[in-house]
Amino acid sequence: MTAPTLDTTGPAAPPRKNGELVFEAPWESRIFGVTMALYGAGHFAWEDFRARLIAEIAERERRDVPWSYYACWAAALERLLAAKNLCPTPELDQRERELAHRPPGHDH
Repeated sequence: MTAPTLDTTGPAAPPRKNGELVFEAPWESRIFGVTMALYGAGHFAWEDFRARLIAEIAERERRDVPWSYYACWAAALERLLAAKNLCPTPELDQRERELAHRPPGHDH
């Protein structure tokens, strides 16, 4: 499967600086990498993810609340994986609870 062409402008465009992707925290680069790996393995069509990402951003803008690009990215991926039954929401919620109970400073 060929790599998707990431938007460079528009609502789904990832943050860039001097043309390079910008990640503010390690989890952002990890969620990006996981998404690319799942797409590359053929688990979903890029347009399916892109449409969900755009919808997630639009919803947060509509509500006029502060939002981050990669938080929207993560939410879009979670919804896509749940819709494709690759990671059902209850399973994802359980894993999130387990990770949240780890001691501070633990590398997730």
